[in-house]
Amino acid sequence: MTNNLNVAEWIIVGILSFTLFVFLILGIILLVKLIKLTKQAKTVVETGQSIADKADDIADNIKDMTSIGGLARGYFSEYIGRKFFKKKKRRRDNDD
Repeated sequence: MTNNLNVAEWIIVGILSFTLFVFLILGIILLVKLIKLTKQAKTVVETGQSIADKADDIADNIKDMTSIGGLARGYFSEYIGRKFFKKKKRRRDNDD
C-alpha cells in the first residue's frame, strides 16, 4: 500500500516540476521581450523629444521673422483678459 502511494506522489511531483519548468522558461522569454520593448520605447521617446525640440526651434524662428507673433499675443492676452478676468476694454485717448 505504501508503494502505490509513493508512485502517486512521484507523479504529482513530476507534474508540478514540469509545470514550474515551463513557467520558468516562459517567464525568462517574457522578461527578454519586455527588456527589448523598453529599449524600443526609449528610442521612440528620444526621437519624439528631438522632433519636439526642432518644432519649437522652427516656431521660434518664424516668430522672430514675423511681427504677427507680437500682435497675436497682445490680441489674445487682451481677449482672454476680457473674457476670463472681466477686465474692461482699454480706451485709448486721442488728443485731436
